[in-house]
Amino acid sequence: MAVKREKLKSIPGTTIFDGAESRKGYRINKFAMSFTKPENRRAFTADEEAYMEKWKLDQKERKFLRDRDFRGLIEECGGNIYMIMKIGTCTGHGLYHVGAQLRGQTFEEFLETRNASGAR
Repeated sequence: MAVKREKLKSIPGTTIFDGAESRKGYRINKFAMSFTKPENRRAFTADEEAYMEKWKLDQKERKFLRDRDFRGLIEECGGNIYMIMKIGTCTGHGLYHVGAQLRGQTFEEFLETRNASGAR
């Protein structure tokens, strides 16, 4: 496994979701996975604080959730992008909203890149 890891090239601003990140993000990712059930999405929407307490999220995780800071959830809390998208969808922040934030752009700036030739 170490040999594979050495071959990976770092991409600036990118977090590699490996075993360490998975362990770090266990709570936030399990929390996000709960949104596969409609009743859990409704419970979160009705009372976010109570739902975060139910999942025993720590204060850092709660702050990033309250602030809708998806980059923070990934970089600081070990969130997996697929799980973070579940949170985004539940909070009204779709793929493009999350993508814009991860790229450090406004939603409008991000949209301008979607049809551009060579969009990155």
